[in-house]
Amino acid sequence: MNEKLFVIPFVAGMALLFIILIVKGYKWISSLSKIDRLRLINALKSRRILQSAKDIFMECLIHRRIFKKNMVLGYMHMSLAFGWFLLIVVGHLEAFVAEKSLAVPFYLPIFFRFFETGKEFAGSKIFAALMDLLLLFVLSGVVLAWSKRFYKRLFGMRRTTRLQYGDQIAMTALWLIFPLRLLAESATAHQFNNGSFITQTAGSLFFNSNTASTLALPLWAAYSLALGSFFVALPYSRYMHIPTEMLFIIFKNAGIKLKKRTNSFTELAIYSCSRCGICLDNCQLNNAGIKNTQSVYVLKSIRNKNIDDEQLFNCLLCGKCQVDCPVGIDLTSLRITQRIESTLQYNASYAYLENQATTKAGLIYFAGCMTHLTPRIIQSMQHLFELAGEDYWFLDKEKAPCCGRPLMLAGQYDAAAKLIRNNTTQIIASGAKKLVVSCPICYKVFKEDYQLPGVEVLFHAEYILRLMNAGLLKTAPLQKRIIYHDPCELGRGSGMYEIPREVVKNSGQLIRIKNEQEHSLCCGGSLGNLKISQAERNLIRDSAINEYLSYQPEYLVTACPLCKKTFARNRNMVVMDLAELVLEASDEFIKRKKLKGNKVTNIRELETLIQS
Repeated sequence: MNEKLFVIPFVAGMALLFIILIVKGYKWISSLSKIDRLRLINALKSRRILQSAKDIFMECLIHRRIFKKNMVLGYMHMSLAFGWFLLIVVGHLEAFVAEKSLAVPFYLPIFFRFFETGKEFAGSKIFAALMDLLLLFVLSGVVLAWSKRFYKRLFGMRRTTRLQYGDQIAMTALWLIFPLRLLAESATAHQFNNGSFITQTAGSLFFNSNTASTLALPLWAAYSLALGSFFVALPYSRYMHIPTEMLFIIFKNAGIKLKKRTNSFTELAIYSCSRCGICLDNCQLNNAGIKNTQSVYVLKSIRNKNIDDEQLFNCLLCGKCQVDCPVGIDLTSLRITQRIESTLQYNASYAYLENQATTKAGLIYFAGCMTHLTPRIIQSMQHLFELAGEDYWFLDKEKAPCCGRPLMLAGQYDAAAKLIRNNTTQIIASGAKKLVVSCPICYKVFKEDYQLPGVEVLFHAEYILRLMNAGLLKTAPLQKRIIYHDPCELGRGSGMYEIPREVVKNSGQLIRIKNEQEHSLCCGGSLGNLKISQAERNLIRDSAINEYLSYQPEYLVTACPLCKKTFARNRNMVVMDLAELVLEASDEFIKRKKLKGNKVTNIRELETLIQS
């Protein structure tokens, strides 16, 4: 009976972990808003639970996203997660078959070779071989994990995260679990001949009759202690993501999203970060020598309740880190939420915007603050509206009300809400059915934070492409090599990639490049970073410019006034907005039709001149 005492560390650690997970899980679920709880219940009753099960299998066990990043890194994570999972599943099946019952002590499958030393049962040799094969599978992942600490580039990584004490304890225990299991099973296999091709062979190599009988129990005890230590350290380490990521996926698939204020889903997302470090290399702050404010460190500091302003606000909010996040955490929104929580709200007054005259129009044009700093974009849009014969109202032509997002990025949510209410009143009162914006920052906030029933929000690229497809805007492709730069807020932020490219294709020769679409480079001019110096911004900008120059373009076209203004400070290439490119291509069409000397104010006059 005393021999069974070695299972106590495993049983105690498992029990403690189970209690902590129950308490935290109950807290996260019970703290959800009533609407989010209903979303969760409906998801559990619908087919979405099947999708969640599939996502948990693919991301928590197979690690599909990591495989896409690097095959070796993906294999390492899969062998540890999926291999251990299979060891547990097959080990339980083996115990059920051997005992001919489902009612077995829950520790028996974990220490099966110790307790079942000589029993022969149907399929016993097959089970032994399969368990050895799975153990080898997991051990290969452990060897790769050891190697990763010294040979990061083999795994497609230049940087890895710094570990805390809890991480180090849990990681050390994890690395010891399976080698100790191999040694314990090998010693028992040498004694009782109950191993298979790995454990039986290792038993013959490492032990003789005396050492096997002497060391078997201590090795099993060490294996139990390693398991127990890992379970105890897990909630206080990065490995907490193992159980929380599964719940996070279920919540996310139920339609629960991060809010502007911290809630239980926010905390769940923070705990779901595995601190794998994959996001580190993607961060362009590295180009400016900033290496301590990346999202993985911010989430760690939030969890440890020691976040400071330098970490929280020294970020471009470009979204590059979340592209490769294997957990799928909305890192940008999470950081904005924390900024709102940590920022003292000032009593902003926008009385000068109240009681403004409203113009009735079918279409509203909202340029945005950044576009007012690049007036050629406004001029181009106005010309395009005229060519289309559009009756529109230029909402922010005077007094320039902001859309509210720059304040939101700075954590000033209450001030932003006042602007949103004012602008919403103006837009609805106009009776407009369409709202066209030429700034991605404005586009994102109008789409996500405004309530505009009956009003279609269009980015200027969408509007321009519609004009082209309807024959209301004629262009002739320019003989220019063009790189299109995806702005962060439009691409990664709003998922718009192809529409601007269609516009470019109708206006010139589009060059495809390596870092584009979701991997597009940030210009460095982000309004979201309140701590970075101008010199550091310039380093980020110049790094991007140098990459673009390697493709020898004649035009760098973007769809963001801030990106245009930032890139244009470097004089090595022509930088323009999408609207400017389209207007130049429209002029080229008129020129080719030999109508340049005629005053053309809209497409109908143009068609009349062409026919004559």
